[in-house]
Amino acid sequence: MFDSVVIIPTYNEIENIESIVRTVLSLHKQFHVLIIDDNSPDHTADRVIELQKEFQGKLFLEKREKKAGLGTAYVHGFKWALSRKYDYIFEMDADFSHNPADLEKLYEACHFNTADMAIGSRYVTGVNVVNWPLNRVLMSYFASVYVKLITGMKIHDATAGFICYKRIVLETVNIDKIRFIGYAFQIEMKYRTYLKKFQITEVPIIFTDRTKGQSKMSNSIITEAVFGVIALRIRKFFNQI
Repeated sequence: MFDSVVIIPTYNEIENIESIVRTVLSLHKQFHVLIIDDNSPDHTADRVIELQKEFQGKLFLEKREKKAGLGTAYVHGFKWALSRKYDYIFEMDADFSHNPADLEKLYEACHFNTADMAIGSRYVTGVNVVNWPLNRVLMSYFASVYVKLITGMKIHDATAGFICYKRIVLETVNIDKIRFIGYAFQIEMKYRTYLKKFQITEVPIIFTDRTKGQSKMSNSIITEAVFGVIALRIRKFFNQI
């Protein structure tokens, strides 16, 4: 039964795309995969098109004209998924920093347990990060502490990007009003879910930094997250979220 779709945004992921698609589609639990590609110069989308011949009806591609940010890619994917009959919609990176096998854990948290949003969490049972330099671990960890203090959410990994949503969450949180594109997008999605009083569960995972391709992290994304959290709290105060 195909009740689940995994949305994977890509930009220059030619080194990872075939492996990640094959791994997800080989899991015991059956998933569909939607690639949102931002016109990658390395022709990631062309490789996906070739793979579609092998995985007809399971692998889908939405190619955008230019690089427009992680948040807008996911919103594009959410709308695509909601126009179809998926009950569970996932976010996942293309670079194997998220272990595809953990998709089944997130699914179980929502399908068999009480979660409306299941977060693949790096910090709910300590610090479970492999191959990151210490400064990046500390930045990510304390970013979540900062978010917790400002928003009141009791979430250990507020910037996590490995997530399962029940369909009703995305139908309720008004994704057309999502403003942010990087770390702050992930925070905003959790905050909107929290404000609508959905059940949020953190599922412990081990996060392993990419070994192929280049990170998309930038100073502008970090700045957006720092000031975006304050903006979210102010908008909540004025009932604008």
